[in-house]
Amino acid sequence: QVHLVESGGGLVQAGGSLRLSCAAYGSIFSIGLMGWYRQAPGKQRELVARITSGETTNYAESVKGRFTISRDRAKNTIYLQMNSLKPEDTAVYYCNAEIRAYDSGSYYSDWGQGTQVTVSS
Repeated sequence: QVHLVESGGGLVQAGGSLRLSCAAYGSIFSIGLMGWYRQAPGKQRELVARITSGETTNYAESVKGRFTISRDRAKNTIYLQMNSLKPEDTAVYYCNAEIRAYDSGSYYSDWGQGTQVTVSS
């Protein structure tokens, strides 16, 4: 069984920074695409940033130039460095990963439990 564990959320003033981490634990054969999504109250979950196994990245237009996604393959971990935070970045941030377990021949999509990010004005 595989678990995604997020950390690093919290309360920050507008213009501040936070760094989120997401580590995958368990019987992992390989991990493909990994990414961060967010969901604000009353809104649908949306993609924030994602990174392929080859470290190609793409970002939502609203966070380009402010957020940076990175990946440590040895640790099965991704990070989201968030700078110049705005109140509209307030949301629960979820980690997502395409995982292939040792006892499986295919990838499946897994989600973390989410971490709250609150940006005050």
